[in-house]
Amino acid sequence: MTFSDTEQPVHFHISLNVADIPRSVEFFAKVFGISATKQREDYAKFELDNPPLTLSLEPVDPGERGALNHLGFRLNSAEELVALQRRLELAGISSQREEGVECCYAKQSKFWLHDPDQNLWEMYLLEGDLEHRGAGQVPEAVCGEMKANAAGPTSKAIDCSSGREQNAQQKWAHRLGQSLTIPADLTSESLDEVALQGSFNAEGTADEVRPFLKQVANCLKPGGTLNLHCLTGDRRVTEVLNLAGPASVVKQVPVLESLLADLEAAGFERISLTTYRSQACFTVGEAELRETRMQARKPEPVSESIVNVVYLGPFAELSLDQGLTLKRGRQTMLPANVYQQLQASSLAESLIEIQAATSPVSCSS
Repeated sequence: MTFSDTEQPVHFHISLNVADIPRSVEFFAKVFGISATKQREDYAKFELDNPPLTLSLEPVDPGERGALNHLGFRLNSAEELVALQRRLELAGISSQREEGVECCYAKQSKFWLHDPDQNLWEMYLLEGDLEHRGAGQVPEAVCGEMKANAAGPTSKAIDCSSGREQNAQQKWAHRLGQSLTIPADLTSESLDEVALQGSFNAEGTADEVRPFLKQVANCLKPGGTLNLHCLTGDRRVTEVLNLAGPASVVKQVPVLESLLADLEAAGFERISLTTYRSQACFTVGEAELRETRMQARKPEPVSESIVNVVYLGPFAELSLDQGLTLKRGRQTMLPANVYQQLQASSLAESLIEIQAATSPVSCSS
């Protein structure tokens, strides 16, 4: 495919997710026989002339997303960029333009598009280098993971001495673009962990969220973990979504409060927001949209063993997911497994276990 009539070649661009930037830089420097053109704590780039290739490295665990972040072409002029986008639009391929965006320690003009398999492509013009990373890559942190290939339903370990497969944690991942259905081979209480990556940012999923979460809960073992990652809003978005860059794949944004209610209705407990930033990634009308990560657990059977505890404060009372309330200074009987969960949390220092005295005890001793 010809992008330009000039003799200067168009550089192919690929961005990889890597677990360790320095380790990967050292590896690719040996492979290519050259040093990185740009290396920062949270980014690195190689520029090859033969073949013409721009390789960038992003500090994202490939185990969560897969190795591929995005692909693309670095063009040589603004005229080439405009001509290419016009040709693709006339051919019926929609794209999202960004002018003068600061991204990856550089200033760029670009447009994004998705191929039929939802791989992300970036067509860009490098306008200059910067000493700071820039905010243009933030949406990718929100939505890039949503493009990864789905993980298999289970993971297994190999016993090297026998070569036999040993049971390991059973995991399943669902990602944006896949239908909200559970694979037929996933039976009730068969999974240790489920990851939902952008699952509720697909168009037309609003009414499917709660039923799907109930199906997920059914597949998890008691005590199993749900990890959820998506873009949420502080209120309902009434406008048509037309987000820039990689976030253009987001067509629906659940309201955070409603999503939390859906998790509770599906039977999950110990729900916590592990990522929720003070600054919004996007604003649409009056709604603020934020990258949101949550973790929740499927309840374990209530322990028959009981522990007598006292909540020390500083609040008047605490309400637990299990329907229990701890009142400051008052003895409360808790199932042993609930007490163990609290002991493993930040509340551990706010609780003491009351021991039954078997003989007179001196408080001074």
